[in-house]
Amino acid sequence: MQVKKRIINQDLKNKLVNNGVDKRLASILGARDIQSFDDINYELKNLQSPHTLLDIDKAANFLFDCIIAQKKILIIGDYDADGATATACAVLGLRKFSANVDFLVPNRFKFGYGLTPEIVEHALLKKPDVIITVDNGIASIEGVKLARENNIDVIVTDHHLPADNLPNANFIINPNQSNCSFLSKNLCGVGVIFYFLLSLRVIFREKGKYTKKTEPKLHDLLDLVCLGTIADLVTLDYNNRILVEHGLKVIRNKNCNFGIQAIAKLSKKSLPNLKTSDLSFAIAPKLNAAGRLDDISIGIKCLLSNSYEEAESFAKKLVALNKERREIESKMHAEALKDINLDHLSLPFSICLYNKSWHQGVIGILASRMKEKYSRPTIIFALDESGLLKGSGRSISGLHLRDTLDLISKKNSNLIKSFGGHAMAAGLTIEETNFDLFVTIFEQTCTELLTEDDLNTVINVDESILNNSMNFDIVKKIDMSIWGQGFIQPQYLDKFEVIEQSVLMDKHKKCKLNFNGSLYEGIFFNHSESLPDRIEAVYRVETNEFRENKKIQIILRNLI
Repeated sequence: MQVKKRIINQDLKNKLVNNGVDKRLASILGARDIQSFDDINYELKNLQSPHTLLDIDKAANFLFDCIIAQKKILIIGDYDADGATATACAVLGLRKFSANVDFLVPNRFKFGYGLTPEIVEHALLKKPDVIITVDNGIASIEGVKLARENNIDVIVTDHHLPADNLPNANFIINPNQSNCSFLSKNLCGVGVIFYFLLSLRVIFREKGKYTKKTEPKLHDLLDLVCLGTIADLVTLDYNNRILVEHGLKVIRNKNCNFGIQAIAKLSKKSLPNLKTSDLSFAIAPKLNAAGRLDDISIGIKCLLSNSYEEAESFAKKLVALNKERREIESKMHAEALKDINLDHLSLPFSICLYNKSWHQGVIGILASRMKEKYSRPTIIFALDESGLLKGSGRSISGLHLRDTLDLISKKNSNLIKSFGGHAMAAGLTIEETNFDLFVTIFEQTCTELLTEDDLNTVINVDESILNNSMNFDIVKKIDMSIWGQGFIQPQYLDKFEVIEQSVLMDKHKKCKLNFNGSLYEGIFFNHSESLPDRIEAVYRVETNEFRENKKIQIILRNLI
């Protein structure tokens, strides 16, 4: 493990301060990938134009005619939080235009991912005229083919990386198509469908159906866009930060989606003080739990609820599923730690694990945990209902996982049956009998693409804010700022004296810390071992508010 202090662009910091940014926040922002104050000016007018997305206006014109003709539109989404928010955004958004719209989401255990032929066969029962995919479809060649053969028009909206061959859809909207000029390639699924709705509104206006004053308001869908963007761990480039900023404003105004309200309340999160980290660790996991263990439709119905009471009934089911998911994950994690011993494996460049008893819906989380612990590209496999192995992978910064699987597939034509994903996360399907061969080839490939330095965990820390001038308001301002993938929440490195310590829930360490005479409450999640009297630790600083009680809390992350 190596700790590096982030380098602050002092010129940028000074410019930020001159524009009214608090100097401590300016120091943090001055060490992020921004160039000027304009990069934190999150006015909605600065969003990239939807018209630069390839074929979006043609698709919107086509969809306008379908809506006017009251053709039946079927949204087919994905079974994670991005897919759930994208589906809800599509349904709620199209209803604003009086569209005849319904949704269908594949059960991951019966149909697999995307617009498969199996989900199309199921969709035929609803007799749609148009299928719109959200957060999937770019790899669904056979599914799109079957839909078109049954006289169903298909619009693919997706953000995943396209392969060499594309499905024969009527239109494909995806910023990652090679000939798409849309600058922000980091839109998630719900971001893409939101942009499609923006373009559709323009067409309705141009056709004389609405004026600026009478047209549907789409701003109230930004809470869903915000949640999906944070949950899907896409890079928070400038465009995504604008979407998240205004989505958080919708949420904090307490006039947001009933589903988000209900999940937040059951998670004991205050809407006016909701942070991006709350979306990541409290709200999104409960939506994801439905898709992992049961049916993501529960989460979508929660987000489509017409009242708080209706949303709460679904949210309670999500909370129960998430509790069950945590229990399953804990058992799998313990088994995985027994299965692997890096010392005996001579420090391999990759980790691949498979256990017949593991739950297919939880392997992605386990892959994340193992990747974080060992800093290796990790793929966890489980047996699906058809007898194939489904793998979920997570990678480190030096290895583009989807491209690595593509390379392996091209060199070993019969090894991988299907794959897809991103640089940092990907999925694949292989025969059970090919597991050992895949492990060998994946390790060989990682050895060729990575160096020993790539495998070293590097923790970047910011300039410490623990000093006499720090107060609750300063910490809250930093805490409430936009943080996420590629625009990382600040963390710091300091030495503390441990005054008191106790164990919470048999797994978390609660402590009282002394820093230069000032006392702070601290907590070290998933760490029950006793702490020494003096520690040097990487940590985050967060605010905790309950009624009139306001506290600063130290969240310990790593002991050095």
